[in-house]
Amino acid sequence: MKRVFLFLLTNLAVMLVLGVVLSIIMSALGLSHRSLGGILLIATVFGFGGSFISLFMSKWMAKKSTGAQVITQPRTETEQWLVTTVAAQAKKAGINMPEVAIYDSPEMNAFATGPSKNNSLVAVSTGLLHNMSQDQAEAVLAHEVSHIANGDMVTLTLIQGVVNTFVIFAAKVLAGIVDNFINSDEEEGGSSWTYFLFDMLFQVLFGVLASVVVAHYSRKREFAADNGAAQLVGADKMRSALERLKQNHPSQLEGSMMAFGIASGKGMAELFSSHPPLDARIDALRR
Repeated sequence: MKRVFLFLLTNLAVMLVLGVVLSIIMSALGLSHRSLGGILLIATVFGFGGSFISLFMSKWMAKKSTGAQVITQPRTETEQWLVTTVAAQAKKAGINMPEVAIYDSPEMNAFATGPSKNNSLVAVSTGLLHNMSQDQAEAVLAHEVSHIANGDMVTLTLIQGVVNTFVIFAAKVLAGIVDNFINSDEEEGGSSWTYFLFDMLFQVLFGVLASVVVAHYSRKREFAADNGAAQLVGADKMRSALERLKQNHPSQLEGSMMAFGIASGKGMAELFSSHPPLDARIDALRR
């Protein structure tokens, strides 16, 4: 419930901020909400604005939603090993040292997040630390560091912003066309209940199609991060870590954290999955 409440509260705040910004810009430019220019502005502000605000808040949201505790001063040998290992990998990958955190979860997982290559967070679950060998955990850390070094967080945000903008723009334009066709000329287009109904329906439809595009890129990015980890610590260690993940608990990560985790939930349709099948990733490393 805490995660759900935090997610809803954050998104409501984002929508309110974007709504205020949009009203100011629309008034300054003298645009109508029903004109193509106005619709494009609405789509761009909400499409890109929401994505980039989420990116800038990603570290804070990740810590709050998972309860991840950042290691500021290592207290155990495990914490010292984590910090030392990530520092060495970050230096080899050419990025600034990420924050390193541990979160309590029985699943074997880890994720990377943050607004840029040089302002990032790598978090690992207690389940990973308890159930993986040191070599396997080292490979998982290298995978997450590779996500950061490849700039995956920013790239995925840009792609999400583009598809969000397309979804909102196309839905509103088509909803206006349908509304004008259904209603008489006496009704003001874009303000009837049919407009809002079809706007929501088209956003859902196009949103599903857009998620396939985003998931396709996400799967390609996973192969690249596996390859980056192989270069940092060796392909054998990365393959071993992926083999171990076959015995994993279902992922409890959500949203962008799942997308940047080492593994996604089981049973997801491949078209909509952020991660390729583990066997496909293992075969790619063998090749």
